[in-house]
Amino acid sequence: MSNNSRSGFEIRTDILGMAMGLLENNREQSMQSFYSKPEEDRPGESAPIINITTDEVIATAKELYSFVNEK
Repeated sequence: MSNNSRSGFEIRTDILGMAMGLLENNREQSMQSFYSKPEEDRPGESAPIINITTDEVIATAKELYSFVNEK
């Protein structure tokens, strides 16, 4: 029987990747929402610039990790 358990480090690394992916998907949806409007409906508006900070990634990862720690 093989040992398929994962270390806490591996789990946290995966969760950081999930958090980054979630934030990137949210950014992409915001961009798509902007560009889905006809140009005449967004006069003078420019595309949103959404920067993803490490603090946001860590905060999102902590939210996801809290689920892993639930008993």
